[in-house]
Amino acid sequence: MPLNRRKFLGRAAATGAGAALAGGVAGSAEAAGHGHGPGGHGSGRPAKRYSFTVMGTTDLHGNVFNWDYFTDQEFDDKAHNDVGLAKISTLVNAVRAEKGRRNTLLIDAGDTIQGTQLSYYYAKVDPITARRGPVHPMAQAMNKIGYDAAALGNHEFNYGIPVLRKFEEQCDFPLLGANALDAKTLRPAFRPYSMHRLRTPHGRDVKVAVLGLTNPGIAIWDKQNVQGKMVFPGLEEQAAKWVPKLRSMGADVVVVSAHSGSSGTSSYGDQLPYVENAAGLVAEQVPGIDAILVGHAHTEIPEYFVENKKTGKKVVLSEPLKWGQRLTLFDFELVWGRGRWTVEKVRASVLNSNTVAEDPRITGMLGDEHKKVVAYVNQVIGTSTVAMTTAEAAWKDEPLIDLINLVQVETVKAALAGGEYAALPVLSQASCFSRTAKVPAGRMTIRDAAGLYPFENTLEARLLTGAQIKEYLEYSAKYYAQTPAGGPVDTAQLTNAEGTPDYNYDVVSGLTYEIDIAKPKGSRIVNLAFEGKPLDAKAQFVFAVNNYRASGGGAFPHIASAKQLWVNSEEIRNTIITWVKAKGTVDPASFASVDWRLTRDGVPVF
Repeated sequence: MPLNRRKFLGRAAATGAGAALAGGVAGSAEAAGHGHGPGGHGSGRPAKRYSFTVMGTTDLHGNVFNWDYFTDQEFDDKAHNDVGLAKISTLVNAVRAEKGRRNTLLIDAGDTIQGTQLSYYYAKVDPITARRGPVHPMAQAMNKIGYDAAALGNHEFNYGIPVLRKFEEQCDFPLLGANALDAKTLRPAFRPYSMHRLRTPHGRDVKVAVLGLTNPGIAIWDKQNVQGKMVFPGLEEQAAKWVPKLRSMGADVVVVSAHSGSSGTSSYGDQLPYVENAAGLVAEQVPGIDAILVGHAHTEIPEYFVENKKTGKKVVLSEPLKWGQRLTLFDFELVWGRGRWTVEKVRASVLNSNTVAEDPRITGMLGDEHKKVVAYVNQVIGTSTVAMTTAEAAWKDEPLIDLINLVQVETVKAALAGGEYAALPVLSQASCFSRTAKVPAGRMTIRDAAGLYPFENTLEARLLTGAQIKEYLEYSAKYYAQTPAGGPVDTAQLTNAEGTPDYNYDVVSGLTYEIDIAKPKGSRIVNLAFEGKPLDAKAQFVFAVNNYRASGGGAFPHIASAKQLWVNSEEIRNTIITWVKAKGTVDPASFASVDWRLTRDGVPVF
């Protein structure tokens, strides 16, 4: 459901941090107004009513400050969004002031402790798991703001279960995951739900249950960390199990916090029998849910209704934009009748964090941690002979992507040296993870190198044939919109066809090829060659690939089932940093070349 940005920004600007909030309803006492005596349906007296608000964030990804550690400056994008929990805290304070603190809850839908250099620093450089280690900045901030519950995201498992357990221990609120089960006992490995009591002016509390659901793709994406320890069944299955239990326990309202998009699609093909983005399916198939806070997909859904097939009831879904750019508000109106509270109406909306200032309580509390990380990422590790950027890497073969592939090829070759597969040629895949990554001429810092690879992916080596490589490249090339020969090419419309994100477009080094974007998908790879000769379909190659892709992420053909030759536990980002430190100088003249290009009927596009 696309956001009408003009209408929304006008509304958000009008609300600010203390004005009436969009879509809101009055606090409990005001809403109850005329209903203090006995009454209800059929009594002839005004019904007793109560209203409250559930606030939600998702995909915070380690953002506390409105700061970009990769550019070393305040965060900004084309839409002038802001990020971070310090901004969210100001919005939350305003909502609580408007509604009354006791008439609100604050929850999150996961992906909390991975994504920025701040979160990386406290997982790897000064780890929270160390003896007398620090308290994670995300735990400190979320505790201070007063979160009531948070669902587990898939990226919570990136640093291993010990880091996640330590983070859980440091949080003053529960981490929920009803479908994160112990592999041996099949019992919940985390708390499935939390129950919250909201006091009303009418004697009987409202019981609000929050059911946490995480993403079944964890079993693939973090296989090294969870295999044999935890399993992750489908969201619909576990919601169907738990929602009736919560109702039988007296829950008047059931809110699901789901780290799962709403589209009903999966990015890992048929690797698991579960849907990755299942929030809409949960609403459609499982009766008894009032609202779903959606996460994982990094899209903005202010308000979206799904009709439950069994009851006909409409369930409201909302997904606030990632990194603390938005705060969702679920505004509930309840009515008392026949001895119970019933949800009469619920609406959802989002607030924009760029309308408010950062909360000084949060920035002041974590100022020292922020300074440590800024100093860390600005350490000089080498020099670059020229300036390089990824600004055009989505449609041109650029040196910075070549650098990623070079590091991966050298790392895999060294790992396989002297072994059974040492004589095979090594190819490598890499994506343009960020179009804003850049390396200046001269001094090269940790943040410059880390900016090339913002994800915590690790490196693997798989065995593929020439025929499989070609199919892999054809699949990747669906990223481009079909563009007739002879006409103009608009780069703003050229990429991300079928909603394919930049990180799901791979280039492969060690080969030369053309992508004919005038042709339909599936028949675009032409003049594919290895060492100047047409690629032998039967030839075997070692393929250097990140663990996300190797595990089925992006649903690329053949790779998930290919033989694993080697696997590494170190992040590729760190491997790049180590490589630069060892070399001292990065000179693209020694490694960069144009090995692939876009064409139309044989004519280069650029």
